[in-house]
Amino acid sequence: MPTRASKATSKRPQLNILRAQNLEKIPWLVHGFSTRAGGFSRAYGKADLNLGFTKDDPRATVERNRAAFLAALEPARGRQNKNAHDWKLITLRQIHSDIIHPVDAKSDVPLIGDGLVTAAPGLLLGIQTADCLPIILVDSKRRAVGVFHAGWRGTVKRIVEKGAGEMHRWFGTRPEDIKAAIGPGIGGCCYEVGEEVRTKFESQFSYAAKLFREVKDSDPVREKYPLLFLSARAPGHGELPPKIFLDLAEANRRQLLSVGVPAKSIETAPMCTTCHTDLLFSYRAEKGKTGRMMAAAGIRR
Repeated sequence: MPTRASKATSKRPQLNILRAQNLEKIPWLVHGFSTRAGGFSRAYGKADLNLGFTKDDPRATVERNRAAFLAALEPARGRQNKNAHDWKLITLRQIHSDIIHPVDAKSDVPLIGDGLVTAAPGLLLGIQTADCLPIILVDSKRRAVGVFHAGWRGTVKRIVEKGAGEMHRWFGTRPEDIKAAIGPGIGGCCYEVGEEVRTKFESQFSYAAKLFREVKDSDPVREKYPLLFLSARAPGHGELPPKIFLDLAEANRRQLLSVGVPAKSIETAPMCTTCHTDLLFSYRAEKGKTGRMMAAAGIRR
């Protein structure tokens, strides 16, 4: 299903926030996936909305970007949120883990992990990404939310599957009541991984073979001058190994299905971060020097 983009207009900045259609129908929920458009950062381009405290961007600029993002989350219902300062933003020091924290208040103690869950109104849970997947889970019956950071390491550790379990543990969430939104991340079109990654997935998931595709690489020099690449191995020529691509979004979708979340309740953003660096930050495409986007979800007071 497509993810809708909506623009929040003010004098400065002009933000472009993506919202999942299945989550917009929940009246008590505020949520959004940021893009790079319309912020104050200059470290990675012109007027970027970098929401991560990176080494290249001044902290004051990032805080200014975050304030603009918080203020822009409400306009889906027609006006800028005048009470944006009332939201308490909760984030993590992310470590590609399966660690999930339940929170009911903002703490001065830094949280370390890759997932947050809450049923407390007024808290905005935030996950930062720049190729990894941001995932929002919402219990539409019990008013609970969770946000999760899923790179390949977190995915092979089943973070979103465990996230649904943590929501059941703390709030009594039933899988059939969960609405899920998988935000923009690197797509199967671009996410090339090594054989060791495929092996890790095969050790964990019976359906792992369906998450990967192979592309046989071609080399014009080899094709034109095959004798240059003779080897002692039969049949006499060393071949290039195939490229392996992982569909990270499908891997997480299948985890949600495996715990009982209905397929119709799972929405996946169609955009690949690597393919759309005009709109989204991509760690791979920008060779490590890039900003961070944020997926956020919270319960209105």
